Amino acid sequence: MKLHGSYSSPYVRHCRIVLQETLQSYEFIETDMVGSASRSPALRVPFLEDGAVFLSDSTSIVSYLRRKAGQVFCESPERLDRYCLVNTALDSSLNLFFLKRDGVDVTHVPYLQRQQQRVQSVVQQLNTLTLPTNISADDADLRLACFIGWAKFRQQVNFSQYPALESFYAWMQDYAPFVATEPK
Repeated sequence: MKLHGSYSSPYVRHCRIVLQETLQSYEFIETDMVGSASRSPALRVPFLEDGAVFLSDSTSIVSYLRRKAGQVFCESPERLDRYCLVNTALDSSLNLFFLKRDGVDVTHVPYLQRQQQRVQSVVQQLNTLTLPTNISADDADLRLACFIGWAKFRQQVNFSQYPALESFYAWMQDYAPFVATEPK
């Protein structure tokens, strides 16, 4: 099995955590934008090759890895909804990050202002949820931890006004697969 990606991608990080949790052997192939554009129809990372199986989205990869290990991915509609809510904030944050990096002033584009509002709205909502404080984190919680870690690493969201999320993230610092996949 080969996982293609970058060490700083929160989507790739989630896949790497699941691979560590399930003890599946794999080869990690560091891939940049050029490599992903030539190999993945989504033109991004991660993508996974496992024999005849080729997957080009982190959600399908995580689901596949869980099934392969005899585990469940997002056991209820509510857990899947939380996972999707985190993905909404993560997708918007990443797009804004890359636009800013490319020199776009996102404060003058109404659609991009809406994306910023979307991130804040989702983060506010996530801060009101009951979050785990033990090793029972599932993929919705792992995706949340990967989002927070990436947003902190890239300085995209100030979590100081969200004590529940800060507490959850502090708790995740004791989870070995999460710590082992932290971007440097």
